[in-house]
Parts: sequence; C-alpha cells; structure tokens
Amino acid sequence: MDERQRLDKWLWFARVVKTRSLAARLVSEGHVRLNARRIDTPAKAVVPGDVLTIALEHEVRILRVLGPGTRRGPYAEAALLFEDLSHEGAAAASSGPG
Repeated sequence: MDERQRLDKWLWFARVVKTRSLAARLVSEGHVRLNARRIDTPAKAVVPGDVLTIALEHEVRILRVLGPGTRRGPYAEAALLFEDLSHEGAAAASSGPG
C-alpha cells in the first residue's frame, strides 16, 4: 500500500475539517504548514512522520502524520492517523520554572 496521501484528503480523513473542500481551502489559503514550510497546494503528498501545523479558526493544531487514511470513519478511527503534538509545548511551558 502506498504510504503517501494528498494533504486535503488526509485532513478530511483525520477529521480536522468537516469536508474535503474545506480542507482544500484551508491549504490553498495558506493555513497549513508541512514540516514548517507553508503549503498552498492541496494535492501535496504527506507521508508518515510529516508534521502539520494547522491554523484553525480558534486554535492551532500540530499533528504528526502516522499513516494514510482509507476512509472518513468515526473519530476513534481517525485518531489513529495522527499524533497530536499541540499541547506538548504548552505542557512544557506551564511546568517550567516559576
């Protein structure tokens, strides 16, 4: 099985957005970074190990791609596609010297 998948499709399968067209727009408008580089092409391939920084309306999510999706399933299935790194930095900052 090919480990690569279109970015917009992956975002939809991982339940980051509700529709694939919203995923494509999010990428096209420059709200997604792939391995710290701004991406504006929804067809850009992602592979396991890639890190996505996604600027959503009310939060920024940092997700490490663990694998491609095969369908848009329930959240429990979608959660297997990524590791959420969003709160690791916040946890480290809050437990720092103070």
